Amino acid sequence: MGRIALVALGGHALLPKRGQASIRSQFLHTRRAMGHVLRLVEEGWSLVITHGNGPQVGHILIRSEAAAGKAYAIPLSVAVAESEGEIGYVIQQSLYNELAAHRISRPIVTVLTQVLVERRDPAFASPTKPIGPFLSDAEVPRRRRKGATFAHFPGYGWRRIVPSPRPLEIIEGQTVRRLAEEDVIVIAAGGGGIPVYKVRGRLHGVDAVIDKDLASSVLAKDVGAELLLLLTDVRKVALDYGKPTQVDLASMTVAQAREYLAAGHFPEGSMGPKVEGALQFVAASGHRAIITTPEALAGALVGQDGTQITP
Repeated sequence: MGRIALVALGGHALLPKRGQASIRSQFLHTRRAMGHVLRLVEEGWSLVITHGNGPQVGHILIRSEAAAGKAYAIPLSVAVAESEGEIGYVIQQSLYNELAAHRISRPIVTVLTQVLVERRDPAFASPTKPIGPFLSDAEVPRRRRKGATFAHFPGYGWRRIVPSPRPLEIIEGQTVRRLAEEDVIVIAAGGGGIPVYKVRGRLHGVDAVIDKDLASSVLAKDVGAELLLLLTDVRKVALDYGKPTQVDLASMTVAQAREYLAAGHFPEGSMGPKVEGALQFVAASGHRAIITTPEALAGALVGQDGTQITP
């Protein structure tokens, strides 16, 4: 068994913000990402892979709405479960083929993962998590009439937003750890995991989307990971992102990350959860976390690219 690295793939690292969304597009971008993730396998790491699902789960709900009256409705919690299967399959096959091309044999499995949340989490009263495709001004009013909530993202358009409660526990966390310790590559906690709450020892699904980066931080601690890699579509974390005063960060300590978060440099719907998840993992484990793109992974592993978060 090698050291365990947890690799968190952002939803937009697998399905970019711009361009036509499709299964073909997901396979194309996932194959590229797995080509870079292969570096970790070659260096002897045992892998746990998590992924976002914001674009995909939104499309699942759109299909459900379009089929109203012809097929049974899908609640958000079930849509999250469906996205775990969809994206897990795409990652699992893409990584299998990448390993086979390099004559590497490693078992890969996708674990449908439930994540415990507090039923009375304040997040249920204040939706913040964006899901689905970007919509134009003309597309929003009709969906609002159906009860959906939307937020505007300058330069891109409108996206539906849903509750995002904090992850408390990964129900299948120890199962994932045992698999990783047997050198099985595990894909888990997809889309932050299926949110569930507990009543008298029984689990119940709840309609929300857990932030993938916060759930990844919890899972990384559960499996004893020595490295947390948060792969997204931004090469480095930045202060004053998108402004003339933007400063890219090559590294930051846990204390600095907390200071920047408090100063509002990392918005909640964007880089905030990644930085928060990274610093929580680093503070709890004493190991490092990295935020970068799949393309910059090789340089980031040796400290020459991305943003390194250290104790």
